[in-house]
Parts: sequence; C-alpha cells; structure tokens
Amino acid sequence: MLKVENVSYAYDKGLVLENINLTVQQGEHIALIGESGCGKSTLLKIIYGLLDLKQGAVFWKDEAVLGPAYHLVPGAPFMKYLSQDFDLMPFITVRENIAQYLSVFYPKELQARTQELLEMIALTDFANKKVKTLSGGQQQRVALARVLAQKPEVLLLDEPFGHIDNFLKNSLRRNIFKYAKDNKITCIVATHDHNDVLPFMDRMIVLRDTGKTAEGHPMELYTNPRNLYIASLFGEANSIPMSQLKSYAHSDQTIIVYAHELKVSNSSGLPITVKENYPMGSYYLTRGALSDGDLVLFHHPTALEFGKKVYLNISLETINQRIG
Repeated sequence: MLKVENVSYAYDKGLVLENINLTVQQGEHIALIGESGCGKSTLLKIIYGLLDLKQGAVFWKDEAVLGPAYHLVPGAPFMKYLSQDFDLMPFITVRENIAQYLSVFYPKELQARTQELLEMIALTDFANKKVKTLSGGQQQRVALARVLAQKPEVLLLDEPFGHIDNFLKNSLRRNIFKYAKDNKITCIVATHDHNDVLPFMDRMIVLRDTGKTAEGHPMELYTNPRNLYIASLFGEANSIPMSQLKSYAHSDQTIIVYAHELKVSNSSGLPITVKENYPMGSYYLTRGALSDGDLVLFHHPTALEFGKKVYLNISLETINQRIG
C-alpha cells in the first residue's frame, strides 16, 4: 500500500501542493487529473523520491520513500517513473532498449518477453531500428515497454500517451493498463486526457489550486460533477441557472450540463441564438448566446444557420440527478 501523508511542496514561484493525503492499494489504478500547473507531475516526482520534502512523507508498505538528500541515485527501486522525457539509449536498437533490464541468464525467456512487449507497443517491425531514428511517439512507446519490462510494484506515468498518434492511443491504453492490472502493478497516472481515465482507472483525484478538489470513481465524478471545472475535464460543459432551464423553477441554483445533453427544439425550451458551428465529425459543436449574452455549447447533427433562434432542452432525469 502506498501512502502520501500531509504533503506540501513549493517551488520558488510559490506553493504547488498543500496538505495532500492519498492512500493507494496494491494493484489499484489512480489518475491525477487537472489543468496544467496544478501539481500532477510534482506529486509523481515526490512519490518517486525525486524531490526532498520539508513537510509530509511518502510510504510504501511502511517503508519511507526519501528524496535525493538521502540517496545518491534518487528514485525508489521498487517503483518506475516514466516522465515526459523518455530517458532511452538512442544508439542501440528498440529490442536492446527493452531487453536491457531482463536477465541474460534465461535467453529464451528474455527473447519471449521482449517479443511480448514489442507486440504490446506495436513496434515489432522496428525492433532492430536504433531508437534515435524513431519518431517521438515511437520513442514514447519504447519507454513504456522498457518500464514494464522491469515489472515494478508501482508504475508512475506522466502524460504517458501525449506523443502517440490518435489511431494508436486506444489500443495502446488497453494493452498497457490490462498488463498492469493482470500483473497487480499499482499505477498512478498524471494526465489531462479523460480517455486515459474513464475506461481504465479505479479512482481519480482532481487537483486544483494546490489541493484536491474532488476524489472518486471516474464515472461517479463524470455523472455528477460538482462544478464546471470538474465537468470540463471530461468534455464541453455549461453551468446554467435552473430558472432559465425551467421557468417554473424558483431557485438560484445552477446545474452542470454537458453539451451532448442539450437537445434542440424549434418551439419551446431555453431560447438561444446561434453564433458558431464547429464540425466534429459525427456532429457539430454549436455555440449560442442566451438573451443575457451568456454563451452555451451544445451538440447538433447538422450545422445551424448563424443568427437562427432555437430552443434547448434537457431531460428531467438529468436535472433531477444534478440537483439531487
């Protein structure tokens, strides 16, 4: 079990994290999610032992994780940390980079395990290419395979799919997180991409303004976001006063509504004037203005005429869920 106890950290520019507490069970997958600069990467570095703490402590199975002031080579040996800098050996091949930490005393197992990891990252055709000749996305895949080859107890990933082509991301996510689950590897991922989180994480921690603003199962936080910031981590969202959604509502409360939850009507609902359309493939993201000038984002299957007046509605089920 990993424990982060009352951790605070500041750079010269000021406080980044304040009084962070976190407990992660063996084999659990956790996402740290939030806007840039919220402290995600800093927290991973603290957990790994790359930064010295003035306040708080980190433990793995009751063993304290200490920083560079206590270790000549920073970093806990039972953990592996994949940062946005891949730390590969550029002048040897992809296969050699992956096999570097595997035992040479069992050549058949080494060969089989290297091949398994090459297939996992879809780079079998590049196995004998030197790493320096690869693209940034390919190098990131090699770095992922290399940390998995070492079978860590804890895997810390900082934006692990940021450089990888979109058409490969989903299959790679499935491969990496399934492998980690099957091998009971505790996984903590710092990300801004909800596609890393919703299908694969057991829990997510939302960071903002030096601290945790929400924590829970990803689907719970998606379904019932406490505020617009949390909802915006999952996609386009709006904060709309109940009094505007339902004229009979005598409430100052606002509710969070995702763009896809708003449906267009030509006769009744929340009146809005179309301002812009953005083609998104299977639908258009449309921006419209309320009578008071506030903007609302919603989905529509076709582009709507600029300046056209339409009406937006949301289901009573969604309203009751958000105000409950």
